[in-house]
Amino acid sequence: MRGENSGIDTRAPAHGACRPGKDDKAGARERPVNAARELVVLGTASQVPTRERNHNGYLLRWDSEGLLFDPGEGTQRQMSFAGVAANAITRICLTHFHGDHCLGLPGVLARLNLDQVAHPVDVCFPESGREFYHRLRDVVPPFAGLRERPVGAPGPIPLPGMPFALEAVRLDHRIDTFGYRIVEPDGRRMLPRRLAEFGVTGPDIGRLQREGALRVGDRNLTLDDVSVVRRGQRFAFVMDTRMCGGVEELAQDADMLVIEATFLDADARLARDYGHLTAAEAAAAAQAAGVRTLVLTHFSQRYTDLEGHRLEARKHFDGELVIAQDLMRVPVPTRR
Repeated sequence: MRGENSGIDTRAPAHGACRPGKDDKAGARERPVNAARELVVLGTASQVPTRERNHNGYLLRWDSEGLLFDPGEGTQRQMSFAGVAANAITRICLTHFHGDHCLGLPGVLARLNLDQVAHPVDVCFPESGREFYHRLRDVVPPFAGLRERPVGAPGPIPLPGMPFALEAVRLDHRIDTFGYRIVEPDGRRMLPRRLAEFGVTGPDIGRLQREGALRVGDRNLTLDDVSVVRRGQRFAFVMDTRMCGGVEELAQDADMLVIEATFLDADARLARDYGHLTAAEAAAAAQAAGVRTLVLTHFSQRYTDLEGHRLEARKHFDGELVIAQDLMRVPVPTRR
């Protein structure tokens, strides 16, 4: 087994710090730059919150981007506990319009206004639920920077200024539901030894990177001669769904997969009837897809002890396993 994590850090965040890892205490009003890539878990409950679990809410910090997924009821308050400023949010992604995944949206929009957030914020949501979205949006005064991005079909979502691709994939729930995936473009890692062998130094290195080739003596040097591919990272977010091709597509080769595990196998019939996954199903899908870090969340209120989810998932998945808890911070794995 490569690793396991079921701990939680609930210490009050220090205002303004931007350090990586579970002890990251980002809470500054300024938009974070070069911040850690990490998941901040704001809530882990499904239909009914409990004393220990708030409704859904997940902030993915990805360098200067902050993607807020499925803000359920109480998300604004959880942001305060977690030390997440409204100014950290650059995109909001709703998978569907069941209350535990969207009723926190008005409070978040109100906070963007109150804190006078200066940058625009995109909101992605299933186009079929536009009426529900408008009702949530119109509860509070309009936020001037809001840019609506309804998702009508699977595929890339065109968003300006993003350093990665954001894709939507259809899932199988009781209403129209999409999962989301981040795909970072591949880059290059230069090999100092190879550069030295060919005598490439200084500005010539930059020229080779920009143009892809460089004449060195009687040889036409290419990037393949002095570098290797640096694979871009991938993140996937899967909420309410039965097992389907969309789950497999989203999970494929993900460095981090955040996925619902509402039920255990003993309640598999309930999972199918209500359009959800068991911990075993989520873990098996992650294993087959080559996921590196698996984050299980969205737990039914019927389970007061989540040890069963850990044991059940571990039977099927041998990577880094995280049983999410409110206010936990989970770092995105470093590049391969």
